[in-house]
Amino acid sequence: MNVLKTGMLLASLTALFMGIGYLLGGTGGAFIAFLLAAGVNLFSYWNADKMVLRMHRAREVDRRSAPEFHAIVEDLARRAGLPMPKVYLIDNPQPNAFATGRNPRNAAVAATTGLLQSLSREEIAGVMAHELAHVKNRDTLTMTIAATIAGAIAMLANFALFFGGNRNNPLGIVGVLLAAITAPIAAALIQMAISRTREYSADRDGAAICGNPLWLASALGKIARVAGRVPIDTAERNPATASLFIVNPLTGERMDNLFSTHPATENRIAALHEMAGGSGGISLGDRHGPAEPATPSAAAAAGPGPWSRAGRGRGPWG
Repeated sequence: MNVLKTGMLLASLTALFMGIGYLLGGTGGAFIAFLLAAGVNLFSYWNADKMVLRMHRAREVDRRSAPEFHAIVEDLARRAGLPMPKVYLIDNPQPNAFATGRNPRNAAVAATTGLLQSLSREEIAGVMAHELAHVKNRDTLTMTIAATIAGAIAMLANFALFFGGNRNNPLGIVGVLLAAITAPIAAALIQMAISRTREYSADRDGAAICGNPLWLASALGKIARVAGRVPIDTAERNPATASLFIVNPLTGERMDNLFSTHPATENRIAALHEMAGGSGGISLGDRHGPAEPATPSAAAAAGPGPWSRAGRGRGPWG
């Protein structure tokens, strides 16, 4: 059902792209938009992952440059029965992560330096297990293509104002304004629907991969508190890629946040606690202040990160 729903949503993005073309140039404009959409889809299949990594200035790391982080991903990939993905780091203080790639054999996972510095080893494992669940469920291609098409729609809508005098435009200036105003909003809503169908599944499957839902629950609480006040500049400049991250990376300074592509973090945390058999949840509390883990198990996973000077936690991989 999720595959069918996602396919319908991607088709809706393509139809929206064609709709803008129709408003700009009538039937001919719709046909040109269809050809462009087909080209974007084909290009995205082969290159969108590279584009996204380049947008966020991600640098590839290996066993020598990031031994502990690489080892965590390697062990989790083995537990998930996946080929080892390429591993990337993004130099940014906001804790966050995403996965991309057209299939498990061509996948990549990326984390910010803020994630490694502020989360414990167990919490990092929970986050990366979530990203590997996206890879295993083949969500990465879907979300990357959706992000690329949504970005193209927003760009085409901005160009719309330059085509107001086109004699093939059936609705004149009204059509131009409709395209410029409603298309990016509609694209954001469709992206939101695509992402929301995938995040809960990735949370559930990621918890199974790492072996403890509370690790991911604790990590989500920490990430959500920081993400609202520490920007990722590359995400602010490319908001269509926000759906790829485990938590929405956009700050409240942008209108894009009104159309969040992620389910409420509180709901995700509650679902993970339910998986763990707990009765409580991790409260996000004040986004600008510390929050206490709700259970002893979560507290055990909420210590200093393995890249900080204070101690080093150990997970099921040894």
